[in-house]
Amino acid sequence: MATDVPFVELMQRVRAGDQNAALELHAAYAEQLQRIVRVRLTQPALRRQFDSLDICQSVFADFFVRTALGQYDLRSPEEFMKLLATMARNRLFHHSSKQRAARRDFRRIEGGPIEDFALPGADATPSRIVSSKELLKCAEDRLTEEERRLVQRRRNGETWEEIAASTGRSAEAMRKQYERALNRVSAELGMGQLDD
Repeated sequence: MATDVPFVELMQRVRAGDQNAALELHAAYAEQLQRIVRVRLTQPALRRQFDSLDICQSVFADFFVRTALGQYDLRSPEEFMKLLATMARNRLFHHSSKQRAARRDFRRIEGGPIEDFALPGADATPSRIVSSKELLKCAEDRLTEEERRLVQRRRNGETWEEIAASTGRSAEAMRKQYERALNRVSAELGMGQLDD
């Protein structure tokens, strides 16, 4: 796998909570992600309820929080865009399924201005998400002590193999424990499930 050194350095800065790095990353890729979301928003009824910008902001917010918690170890812009596209696809699927529930069925709702259907938190910018120590603190407070140590080790850049070697468990078992912990915290905070 080819490694893009400037991209890896940018991701390390984002992982460390650098607000300028987050803004740089967002500026470079937000428009591309928004195009991907627009292409997937094919049903007119869903387009009235969801704006591509809302979905993109939600995906970036989730990405920045999870990156600050040490989840992602991306090595190239291609990996990054593939992850964001997958997260956006899953987010759209989740919202579409939720809106098709019996009482929320979008096919039963009359049209109206998009502002009436905006997703919660649509005004949140990536810089607010990254700089929000409260959100990270809230997420970390919901982790067990063992999970906090695991998150810290991932933040420090340790691989799953390195962590597994020191714990006597398999790398896959450690990764799954980590994934379950982040999914639990994300659900408790209303951020949705792991998207990749």
